[in-house]
Amino acid sequence: MSYARPLPARLATFALAALPLAVHAQANLSASTQPDSATLDPVVVTATLAPRTANQSLASVTVIDEAAFRRQDPTSVTDLLRGQPGVDVSSNGSFGKNASVYLRGTGSAQNVLLIDGIRLRSATSGGAAWGSLDPRLFERAEIVRGPKGSLYGADAIGGVVQLFTHEPDEANGPQPRLSFGGGAFNTARASASLSGVEGGTRYSFAASHFNTDGQPVRRGGDDKGFDNTTALARVSHTFDSGVEAGVLALRARGNNEYDGGENDFVQQVAGVYVDTPVVEGWRSRLTLSEARDESDNVDEFGDSTFDTTIRTARWQNTFGIGVHEFIAGVEQSEDRVDSSIAYDETSRDNTAAFTQALFDFAPFTLQTSARFDHNESYGDEVTGSVALGFDLDAHHTLRASYGTAFNAPTYNQLYYPGFGNPDLESETSETVEVGARGQYARFFWDAALYQTDIDNLIAGQGAQFNVPTSRVRGAELSGGVEQGGWTVAAALTYTDPENRATGNRLTNRATQSLRMDVDRELGDYAVGGSWIAQNHRYRDAANEDRLAGYGLVNLRAGWQFAPLWSARVTLENALDQDYVTTRSFDGADYINAGRAAFLSVNFGQ
Repeated sequence: MSYARPLPARLATFALAALPLAVHAQANLSASTQPDSATLDPVVVTATLAPRTANQSLASVTVIDEAAFRRQDPTSVTDLLRGQPGVDVSSNGSFGKNASVYLRGTGSAQNVLLIDGIRLRSATSGGAAWGSLDPRLFERAEIVRGPKGSLYGADAIGGVVQLFTHEPDEANGPQPRLSFGGGAFNTARASASLSGVEGGTRYSFAASHFNTDGQPVRRGGDDKGFDNTTALARVSHTFDSGVEAGVLALRARGNNEYDGGENDFVQQVAGVYVDTPVVEGWRSRLTLSEARDESDNVDEFGDSTFDTTIRTARWQNTFGIGVHEFIAGVEQSEDRVDSSIAYDETSRDNTAAFTQALFDFAPFTLQTSARFDHNESYGDEVTGSVALGFDLDAHHTLRASYGTAFNAPTYNQLYYPGFGNPDLESETSETVEVGARGQYARFFWDAALYQTDIDNLIAGQGAQFNVPTSRVRGAELSGGVEQGGWTVAAALTYTDPENRATGNRLTNRATQSLRMDVDRELGDYAVGGSWIAQNHRYRDAANEDRLAGYGLVNLRAGWQFAPLWSARVTLENALDQDYVTTRSFDGADYINAGRAAFLSVNFGQ
């Protein structure tokens, strides 16, 4: 199915027509029926390093909450992200296969993935192994779009995605949860968790297993299986003095069969922190963390090993002065590579200092931040941002921002034999954004326009080189409604990622996408579905190798058949769409799974 030029016009007409209707419906709601505002205006921490509602963050933010995780019950984290505002996903097949997540037209290496505040990525490829993360180990995702280099350092050009593990519920005592099931492609899934609060101690333990025979990733090929076993432990304790200490450990281990071979992988994050009140209005937090991305490959081109370790020490201080808040800190990190490939360099250190000020001059809000990074491999980088917000009234906020960021070359881009280029320069970017948000009792909408100019974009499917100038322009419109048992979320995205030297679109990026999620609660039953549509993309820099657009329909239903017991059925790609988001180097399509049904039985709140 290919979408031509009429698609954006139809989508825009639909979205713009729907907004006034939703606003009119909202105006007629009784104040006595207002829901918990945390659902439609959730508190986020990724955008500013401090708790702020989405409306107060002055950033383009999307939150996928626990209810959405449970309703959609996806087999992959990327299924939740695909088609969200400003988000594009391409993959070399389904079920654990290599996937790239694009935020606002920037590639996986130009974005940051955090798990409970700990960065996870491969130092060799630069991107995160999205396919190795089991969504059942997480209850929430925050997607912050726009440059965040002044808060998170290298790579945060397009934005930041943060996944959060389960948070214990203090009100309900120990909470056990069980889930098991399976479905198409001989797939089996199981997970178990226990969380709770005892005195000043909070704990969360979980484990999951996923196994599938998979499906071919090339037409006429053999099934490519995938299995993943993940364990999580998180414990924290708050002392009478107000000091809080905690530890987190998450480890995923498994096997992934792909086109031409297979690999054994490990994805791991571990961290320990101490958060201390120094004096009134001042808290100090020290975090020590480690992230590992390990892969042992048996490949038709030769066996290989890629093990990368990132160790970080971060000291962050938060000061409150009246209604204003200030954050300052330092960070030391080290990347290490242990590989069967002979890289010219196998480690590099980075030292950084950062600061942020959050001013509240109601109805104006001002946020500023700055960061200095010194890296032994690529030198010094200074990034910063400033954002201004204005509350028109109790429901409407305008915002404008400017920010810079940079992306450091990866070990593969610098040193991989045959195509690495040690003379590569870091990518640098400048972004200007304006936006508006409407926040009501049962409805919200958010709109943003932005332009990102990138110097020295790193490109090349063979030898790596810097593209002098690139530009990404875009527009995003999203909204959500909760009313009478209905939950509706919609996102419309337009992205124009252009190589300024050639005028061509950057590779593997769609320019238009729509996502709509609709769910309905019917007593003990629930039904819902998602529609995701994207236009074509190009596999090559010359824009001659075109991949057609597609539309996906995913359906779901749930049944609460006993206290604490429920069953859920999902039908992914219900229309059996044949769709491709990338091709191999020899021109063969990487195909994704067709129609697939899954059943799960669940116990717990």
